[in-house]
Amino acid sequence: MSAPIVTAGLLVIGDEILSGRTKDVNIAATAEFCTDLGIALSEVRVVPDEEDMIVAAVNVLRTGYTYVFTTGGIGPTHDDITAEAIAKAFGVDLPINAEARAILEARWNETGTEITNARLRMARIPEGAELIVNAVSAAPGFRIGNVHVMAGVPVIMRAMLEAIAPTLQGGQKVDSRTVSAAVGEGALGDPLAEIQSRYDDVKIGSYPQMGHTHILTHLVLRSADIARLDEATAEVQALVDALHAKKNITLPKEPY
Repeated sequence: MSAPIVTAGLLVIGDEILSGRTKDVNIAATAEFCTDLGIALSEVRVVPDEEDMIVAAVNVLRTGYTYVFTTGGIGPTHDDITAEAIAKAFGVDLPINAEARAILEARWNETGTEITNARLRMARIPEGAELIVNAVSAAPGFRIGNVHVMAGVPVIMRAMLEAIAPTLQGGQKVDSRTVSAAVGEGALGDPLAEIQSRYDDVKIGSYPQMGHTHILTHLVLRSADIARLDEATAEVQALVDALHAKKNITLPKEPY
């Protein structure tokens, strides 16, 4: 029996991402994480620190995918409103969570950090949610339904991903093959589209490579069905070989 198809959506939250002030790296980290687990990251949305937009995005994503991951907006400042938005999306209250408070206060006692109302904002957890361990700075994320709410700071977000990994169901592993062509996309487009039309279970992408002294296009094929992947790859390789022969092209040896 084949593994189930498991999907995910990612919601990146923060004005600083949309303004360009902060360069996002969490999308790539989440994509790699999902790929390793056989989870298909199918959609990424970026929204500002606006409650209604966060609520709307969460409600769309959580009904469309197996899992939803969010990053950003769970810190101690006034514009950290992700917890409020998630509670509103699920229609639950947002109290100070006793377990979260105990974790935070233990860390603050160790570091001599003053307990303030602002810092206690990080202990507010929607009712019914479970905590996500933060091995870096203690302030937890949380999981409610299929939504996993994590910090935006990359090192903390990665630690939270590792913490939730054992709780996630993996799916079909997707493998890939790459065929290198010393011709441009214009020469490949029509015949490649014809091959793609016969392999709807194999995704074929065309990626021109810049910065070389010659034309180079990488054709990347991905599928969970290895037999079909190899079949399609053989056809793409035959296409490329025929184009090379027609144009009397010899693909340079690596490095390209």
